Amino acid sequence: MNGEYLRLTVAELERAIEDPERAFEHLEEVMESDGVNDVAPADARQLTTHKAWHAVAFLLERAGFPVDIVHGEQAFTDEDWGYGPAKYLDTDQVKLAAQALARLPFDDLVRDVDPAQLTSAQIYPQHWDEAGALEWVRGWFDPLAPFFGAAAQAGETVLVWLD
Repeated sequence: MNGEYLRLTVAELERAIEDPERAFEHLEEVMESDGVNDVAPADARQLTTHKAWHAVAFLLERAGFPVDIVHGEQAFTDEDWGYGPAKYLDTDQVKLAAQALARLPFDDLVRDVDPAQLTSAQIYPQHWDEAGALEWVRGWFDPLAPFFGAAAQAGETVLVWLD
């Protein structure tokens, strides 16, 4: 189970809403051309938080983050894109997320977090008793700020789903 993101212009989002199947094909094309996190986050059209998505959601919720960047905010399609339908963040939500991420270093996000809390909350994947588990999350969290920052600067939306 992986957290996934795709940057779309407003026009691309409008076309995607009209034809979600074509949007999925477009996503596959982007993933093939970009690779999975092979492009610098600020230049990438797509990004994954891999299996760290649930920990990121837990930590952001705990911090009172203003936008649900893990599950999305707006309905996109009823079609299952892996583990449920994709959702999206509109341009205002992307800007809000980018601003909040820019002010939220990972060390602040995990301050006073005991990995046992993640185990107790049954946060996927269940490996929080392993040394370095929170540092593993950092590697997947840190690219979010430049990714969302670039999307906000470009006036783009972001499609969000779990696969």
